[in-house]
Amino acid sequence: MTTLAKLALPAALIALPSLGLADDAPVAGVNAATDTVFILNSLLFLVGGILVFWMAAGFAMLEAGLVRSKNVTMQLIKNISLFSLAAIFYYLIGYNLMYPLGTWGIDGVLSGVWGPGVLEAVGVTAEGADDYSYASTGSDFFFQLMFCATTASIVSGTLAERIKLWPFLIFTIVLTAVIYPLQASWKWGGGFLDAAGFLDFAGSTVVHSVGGWAALTGALILGPRIGKYNKAGKTVPIPGSNLTLATLGTFILWLGWFGFNGGSQLAMGTVGDVGDVSRIFANTNTAAAGGAIAALILTQLLYKKPDLTMVLNGALAGLVSITAEPLTPSLGAATLIGAVGGVIVVFAVPFLDKLKIDDVVGAIPVHLIAGIWGTIAVVFTNGDASLGTQLYAIIVVGLFTVIVSGIVWYILKATMGLRVDEETEINGLDMAELGMEAYPEFSKG
Repeated sequence: MTTLAKLALPAALIALPSLGLADDAPVAGVNAATDTVFILNSLLFLVGGILVFWMAAGFAMLEAGLVRSKNVTMQLIKNISLFSLAAIFYYLIGYNLMYPLGTWGIDGVLSGVWGPGVLEAVGVTAEGADDYSYASTGSDFFFQLMFCATTASIVSGTLAERIKLWPFLIFTIVLTAVIYPLQASWKWGGGFLDAAGFLDFAGSTVVHSVGGWAALTGALILGPRIGKYNKAGKTVPIPGSNLTLATLGTFILWLGWFGFNGGSQLAMGTVGDVGDVSRIFANTNTAAAGGAIAALILTQLLYKKPDLTMVLNGALAGLVSITAEPLTPSLGAATLIGAVGGVIVVFAVPFLDKLKIDDVVGAIPVHLIAGIWGTIAVVFTNGDASLGTQLYAIIVVGLFTVIVSGIVWYILKATMGLRVDEETEINGLDMAELGMEAYPEFSKG
C-alpha cells in the first residue's frame, strides 16, 4: 500500500456514511447507547464462554498426563463425552431449572423442572430479546453452560483408572441436568442462599466444591485403585504417563480462568465494568501464581525437592481460591489467598492418602478444599460478606451434593456396577473398554 493510499483510506472510511453506503445496513436498535451495552455485555458472555470452553481441553490434557498410559484414551473419551452430554442436558433441563423460567416451582428453591432452554431471536431491531437493555439470552445460556460442564470435568479425574465409562456418563447427566443447576439456582437464580446474603462471585462453592463433593462421594463408594495402598497401609506412588501434557493442561486451565472469573462480572457496558474486569483478570492471575509458588517452596522444604504435580495443582488451587471473590482483594491479598490454596494442596493430598481416599489427579484438594477456603476468604476482603452465611451455604450445598450424589452412585453400583473387573484394571481400561490405546507404539505404563 502506497503512502498516499494509507493517508486516504481513513478519510474514505469516515466519508462512507455521507456517501450513502451505510443506508442499506440493518439497524440493530433505536438507541445507540443501549445497543452498545447490549453488544458489549453479550460479547463478554461469548468471549468468556469461549475461554471457559477451552478449560475442557485443559481438564482433558491434565487428566491424560496424570493417569497411566494404559488409561489415557479412557480419560479423553470421558472428557469429550461429558462435555457433550452437559451441553444437551443443560439445554433440556438444567438451564430452565437454574433460573426462574418455568411454569411452576417452589419460590427460591425450585424453578420449572422441565422445559428446554429457549434462545430469544434478536433480529435487526432487537425486538424479542430477553433483555434488550442488558444482553442476549443466547450469550447467557452459552456462558452458563460452560460452568455446568466444568463441574462434571472435576469428577472425571478423581475417579480415573477404575470406573466404567457408561455409569460415569449417566452420573454426568444427573449432575449437569439436576444437581448442579438446582443448587446453582439457590445463589445465581435468586434463590434462598442469595436472599440470605451468600457471596460467591464465580463459583468457588457453586461450581468447584460441588464437583469436589461429587468426586469425593464417588471415590468413597468406588474405592482406591489396585496397588495404591499396600498391606502395611503405606501409599504407593503411581506416576502419571506424561507430565508435559499435565503442565500444558494446567496452563490451558489458567488461561480459561480469565473467562471464568472475568466473564462473571456479567457486564462490560460501562467504564466501571471494564475496569472491574481488568482487576479481576489481574487478581485471578496473581492468585494462581501465589498458589504455584507456595507449593514450589513448601515441597522443597518438606521433601528436599520440588514436586511438579504439587506445583501444578497449587496453581489450580490458587485459581479456585480466588474464584469466590476476585474483584475486591488487592493484588497482594489475592496473591496470599492463592498461596493458601497452594499450601492446602501440599498438605491435603497426603492427608487423603492417609484416609485411603484415592484421588488420581488431586481434584478434591484443589476444587473442594480450596473451594471451601476461597468461599470463607471472601469475608477478609468484602465487607458485605458474613462468615456465618458463607459457612451456612458451604454446609447446605455440601450436604445436598453428597446426599444426592451418593444416592445416584449407589443406584448405579447396584444396577450397572461402577468398577471394572480386576483384570481390566490391571491391563488398562483403554483396550478392555475401548479397544484402542493412546500410545500403541509404546509399552504400557
